[in-house]
Amino acid sequence: MGISIGICETDAKSALCRELRMNVIKVRVDDISGMESLAGYDDIVSLEDARSLVGDWDSFLKRNRINAETDAVYMDKLKDDADIKLLGPKAVRTSTGWVEMDKVKGADKEKVLSASKKENRLTGWDMLSFDEMNEMCLKCKLSWDKGRGCIGSFGPSDSLLPGIAEKRGCKIVASVPEGVSSGRIYTPDDAKVLLKEIELLTEALPEEGKMMVRRYSGPLERMNAVAGISVSEGCGFYFF
Repeated sequence: MGISIGICETDAKSALCRELRMNVIKVRVDDISGMESLAGYDDIVSLEDARSLVGDWDSFLKRNRINAETDAVYMDKLKDDADIKLLGPKAVRTSTGWVEMDKVKGADKEKVLSASKKENRLTGWDMLSFDEMNEMCLKCKLSWDKGRGCIGSFGPSDSLLPGIAEKRGCKIVASVPEGVSSGRIYTPDDAKVLLKEIELLTEALPEEGKMMVRRYSGPLERMNAVAGISVSEGCGFYFF
């Protein structure tokens, strides 16, 4: 597995994506108890019930443009009026678990957010297409990885660079594997230390051999870019 480097975009005021990332559009909660009126719902018909009613199954899928691999029939996906009328009585209203945040008022917003996991939240950034994301990254001055964005490669998980750094007393670079496992967020003060470590390691790498120079000059260059942004923007950074 590889290790990547990222900056905490929402800490950086110059990040073009900052407001989009901070705008939570919708979240998924595991338990909607007490939030039933806020959650979204689907009207679903089981495959067994649908097959027993529609007759020619292949024709039904074709006229409603439904994927043959579907696990159920969702009423809002049906195109044929006759099929809608036929299957409607068998539909079961089922919560999706998703809550549209613009429908949530006042103090309930925090309640809904706290009931969701971070990975189950969709922001304005997530609503963009890949082309829109790429276009924004190209314009952003925090796109430190040569215009490709603010996430880049540190190297493989078995990189020798942390060991070389430890030998040289460079504690930030040496801590990268631990930082990945613990989810550590490094601070702008850590970045100031990292800049000094990169300078030291750049000078020391030739002593480790030409292979080490070729292998680790890139990661040092990328960390230098991240550390510079962390200091100038006052934002954190992390390895994952």
